[in-house]
Amino acid sequence: MSKIVLFDGECNFCDRSVQFIIKRDPNAYYKFASLQSDIGQQLVATYKVPFTLDSMLLIDGKRCYHKSTAALRICKHLSGGWKLFYYLLIIPRPVRDGVYTWIAKNRYKWFGKKAHCMIPSPEIRKRFL
Repeated sequence: MSKIVLFDGECNFCDRSVQFIIKRDPNAYYKFASLQSDIGQQLVATYKVPFTLDSMLLIDGKRCYHKSTAALRICKHLSGGWKLFYYLLIIPRPVRDGVYTWIAKNRYKWFGKKAHCMIPSPEIRKRFL
């Protein structure tokens, strides 16, 4: 069963993160949607995600993960050594989320915003909701 990664479609860092995941997900385990899209907004409402939450989300069955937990759970199904990052979940969540929040607050300043979404190839386009 595919898992859904929701990301900030205006964020260059988030876009690069999605490209990173796609390159390391040869079995197309993950599907993607921007938080700003209709489906993204529907999923946010369905999973009762607070509007103020500034995070990438991972929808996995009936569960919705956010912040560092989402990022590390995504790593579990990536190819290569990236799987090892999953085990960082043993670090207490407040510590992990503190680092995640710091990066999230500065991502526009460090990486900028996009005016347009990327246009994926037809093969990759199938993975976007």
